[in-house]
Amino acid sequence: MKKLVILGGGYGGMKIMQQLSAKDLPEDYEIVLVDKLPYHCIKTEYYALAAGTESDHDIRVPFPKHVRRHFGHVQHIDVESRTITLSGDQHDPETLSYDKLVIGLGAEDKYHGVPGASEHTHSIQSMESTRKTYEAISNLPPRATVSVVGAGLSGVELAAELRESRHDLTIHLFDRGETILPMFPLRLSTYVTSWFEKHDVDIVSNSNITKVSDGALYNHDERVQSDAVIWTAGVQPVEVVRNMEVEQDRKGHIILTKHHHIPNHPDVFVVGDCASLPYAPSGQLAEKQGEQIVMILKKQWAGEPLPETMPEMKLKGTLGSLGKKKGFGVMGDKASVKGRVARILKSGVLWMYKYHSGV
Repeated sequence: MKKLVILGGGYGGMKIMQQLSAKDLPEDYEIVLVDKLPYHCIKTEYYALAAGTESDHDIRVPFPKHVRRHFGHVQHIDVESRTITLSGDQHDPETLSYDKLVIGLGAEDKYHGVPGASEHTHSIQSMESTRKTYEAISNLPPRATVSVVGAGLSGVELAAELRESRHDLTIHLFDRGETILPMFPLRLSTYVTSWFEKHDVDIVSNSNITKVSDGALYNHDERVQSDAVIWTAGVQPVEVVRNMEVEQDRKGHIILTKHHHIPNHPDVFVVGDCASLPYAPSGQLAEKQGEQIVMILKKQWAGEPLPETMPEMKLKGTLGSLGKKKGFGVMGDKASVKGRVARILKSGVLWMYKYHSGV
């Protein structure tokens, strides 16, 4: 039996599995998913899990039943020998071969060379790290101080959710820029800033974190006492992908053809945070890319020519939360929404994703 191996059950891998049912596969093919967990996790909600406002079970979605699951950690990918090296439960290396491969292993934190950041900060980049972050925050004593480094979407949502979860905490939100959420229209950035001011979250603009130690971080070398530091200041493809001997951009993303496969390797596709694309990485983008990969796979299996041009991957917008009652976002052709309406829209999108995901 030939194998389409999907590394990682994130947004891109999940979309491919959903759209390739058993009847869509050639008779001699099966789908094998390699993942560390037995379920898909809604990564956009990790901030709420870390803050303690949602449970682990709330952000799980089952994998499609027609997919054979293989649990383990990917240690090495060799596109020349068409093999993947895994460590299983006992950490004994094993080799898995493939006929077609989708690499969707996601991202990990990027610490920008800041001393002590990897050792002394918490993360919300994986389910495992988010669980540890939740435990650390839950164990903080009353009136403790939490510093969130990075005021992009993840940092903003986390800081807001922490405020609603723990009114006793002192919360600092550090950002390198003049304004938070630079990827959003200024009116939305201003709205979110006002929300933080009203809810006593301290925004530290033009920051430069020079070091992190046990119990403190250093902003422009000035010590800021912190009982917990949570890092949301940048991501990069996981190490196993950065170590692959294929062409990459300056940030470690794999360079692809317009058909989403590695040049000279038409059977190896890359989806999501590991792919070099002219868009900011997001779960929505990974899903759009996954849809196009399914189209290419079907044409390859049918022996049909691949399209000369690929459809534009049109995104529907981005929504963010400010706790459970307020939100902000950009919809469609850059129409801004904020307040209660934005939060209701996001809740609806998440509900649709969880209960109508086609599994």
